[in-house]
Amino acid sequence: MYDLIGDIHGYATSLKQLLSKLGYTEREGVWQHPVRQVIFLGDFVDRGPEQVETVAIAKAMVEAGQALAVMGNHEFNAVAWATEDPESSGEYLRPHIPKNQRQHQAYLDQVEKNSPLHREHIAWFKTLPLYLDLDGLRVIHACWHPPSLWVLSDYMDEQQRILPDAWPALCRKDSAPFDALETVVKGLEIRLPRGYEFHDKDGNPRHHIRPRWWTLEQLSYRDLAMVPADQLEAMPTCPVPEDILPGYAGDKPLFVGHYWLTGEPEPLNRYIACLDYSIAAGHTQSTGEGKLCAYRWDGESELSKERFLWVEG
Repeated sequence: MYDLIGDIHGYATSLKQLLSKLGYTEREGVWQHPVRQVIFLGDFVDRGPEQVETVAIAKAMVEAGQALAVMGNHEFNAVAWATEDPESSGEYLRPHIPKNQRQHQAYLDQVEKNSPLHREHIAWFKTLPLYLDLDGLRVIHACWHPPSLWVLSDYMDEQQRILPDAWPALCRKDSAPFDALETVVKGLEIRLPRGYEFHDKDGNPRHHIRPRWWTLEQLSYRDLAMVPADQLEAMPTCPVPEDILPGYAGDKPLFVGHYWLTGEPEPLNRYIACLDYSIAAGHTQSTGEGKLCAYRWDGESELSKERFLWVEG
């Protein structure tokens, strides 16, 4: 049976508190449980004050067989930041522009850029699968989107790990593999109808939204849009076409992270749960403290609010 843990973002103290609450103990440098196993949903790094320790805990558990883990967008970005572009001398797969550097600088400071430890982390991040499809449940960082997973099948090995020579293709914007990778680790994007746009938190006009793709109902763009609250009125009230959202068959429970939810944890629907409850909220201008959240899965086919556990940030 599995204990699934959401995005940690360098909050190792909260991780240790949550593991203790779940009944794990640290022995010989590895957190372990006599009968259970953790599944980490990715995003170990960026933002928080204890990123090196967070990676050390998760890596030790995975290597000792006490945990599984999938890749988050922050691990993908970390690898791309550290990997030279084979087609452009002196450049990197994730450009070292100020915006990207701001997002990643806390990690680089803590791990010491280009240190042996940094290289060890990058090598480990490369071993993380993009998803897990296990007996009884599935795990992916942001969105289970079969068309994207089909595209990515040419760029992964049999354990859903990115092939060593596939990284450049997955980092080339305006390509099918790039869009597929973005969907599974950052979430589905859909285009607004012609003539509609909204402005992001930096004031930039946007013509695509990230929808609440897990909905089981046919709703409007306004109902589904994950946009700043003051931009909701800019969303059209016409229904999103049925063939745009991926849907989910519900044949197995699905666990995701990524979405910075707030409030008291509960399933998104009876088949899908998000375990990212904004542990790093105190790192931003957000109000209130977040939670580091887990779900204790014991084989059930429909998810229950009572199985969530968390610690306050």
